[in-house]
Amino acid sequence: MQNANVANKASIMNGIFLFFLCGAILFAAYTGKMKEINDASYEGAKSAVQLAIGLIGVMAFWLGVVKILEVGGLMTSLARAIKPLMIKLFPDVPPEHPALGAIILNITANMLGLGNAATPMGIKAMVELDKLNPFKGVATNPMIMFLAINTSNVTILPLGVISLRAAAGSTDPAGILIPSILATTISTITAIVVATLCARLDSRYRQQYRDAKKTMDFSSSAQDEAASLNDHSKFLVDPKASHKWITFLMAAAFLVLMGYHLYKAPQIFPYIKDTILSYWLIPALILSILGYGIIRGVKVYDTVVDGARQGFEMAVRIIPYLVAILVAINMFRASGAMDLLASLINPLTSRIGLPAEVLPMALVRPLSGSGAFAVLSSIVQPAPDSYNSFLASIMMGSTETTFYVIAVYFGAAGVTQIRYAVVAALLAELVGIIASCLLANLFF
Repeated sequence: MQNANVANKASIMNGIFLFFLCGAILFAAYTGKMKEINDASYEGAKSAVQLAIGLIGVMAFWLGVVKILEVGGLMTSLARAIKPLMIKLFPDVPPEHPALGAIILNITANMLGLGNAATPMGIKAMVELDKLNPFKGVATNPMIMFLAINTSNVTILPLGVISLRAAAGSTDPAGILIPSILATTISTITAIVVATLCARLDSRYRQQYRDAKKTMDFSSSAQDEAASLNDHSKFLVDPKASHKWITFLMAAAFLVLMGYHLYKAPQIFPYIKDTILSYWLIPALILSILGYGIIRGVKVYDTVVDGARQGFEMAVRIIPYLVAILVAINMFRASGAMDLLASLINPLTSRIGLPAEVLPMALVRPLSGSGAFAVLSSIVQPAPDSYNSFLASIMMGSTETTFYVIAVYFGAAGVTQIRYAVVAALLAELVGIIASCLLANLFF
């Protein structure tokens, strides 16, 4: 009965979906842009499936690679290493649960700007968190806290933005680094505070959650965990036969070859910034994970194949959620409603140093990553060293595509009742935008 009470609560995403879709159709009826929203609906659906298909390969590979860390025990070790912090942020998750290790890996990958690696790890974390969920289909407090941290975009190296500025001819493409780090730190702290306060205020859910935990079959959970460990054993060989020397040989060869390229480079620091940080980090990460698997005696190939199969299944599960949200967003933008919204709030945003030319960036960023990157490119290319370019670059490096992340992460776990997740994520996004404006004024 309690499960039904929680599940029957009105969905915030239901209201957001209706706002975008109905608002787009009604506004298009007013402006006469019915052809545009008609085309946008087909384009949005096609783009969603293409995006999901592209994500299938990335997810399959990276979840296969991440499974090496899971089988080798690194996720549990990571969770144990920063146990005090994890207990404070995720008090409802057992201290050594695999979800915490996946969360740490996801946040670390985001910090380094490794988007291709971060998303599969984040989805893995969300699926693991769902295993502790007494109300299937309803977001738990740990899920929302993790999503809020993710959408605040904890990034130390915004490599994509720096590369774009360098390609456009900026005299100081990495000049956004410090303000971006400060802005993303502020937005992340906001996300944690808002998610914590909302969790405490939702007393009805907390009571239902406590009651549900009393009736949960923990013996069954323990058996599932034991079965999972036994399942991992089939991917392990005798550690004595793990040939640890191979890992050290690979690491030495990689470092020597990187040193050779640095020696041959005409200028070392530009080469590090433009090549090493942009193109060597992902291969280095893969090599490190493979080396860890060898040291831990993991059957690397078998493990990757098994993890890739799970990644494929998760990616397919996401498609309906992506189609729904991307079609609604595409239609809303095509109707002209986004432009109207920008013109209405421009008098307010201009007071915090957000010019009308950059406002579309702030509005599009929570909705579409590719759309935001396109807006950023249009601002940076003509004048890479202008204030508008500087501000837009900081925003891109310190905010996230909130609705995309919600659709993908919650979609993978089958969550439709997201409770206060949008409130926490969008407030963090708003604070990140305001911080970007203030810091741009300070550092420009």
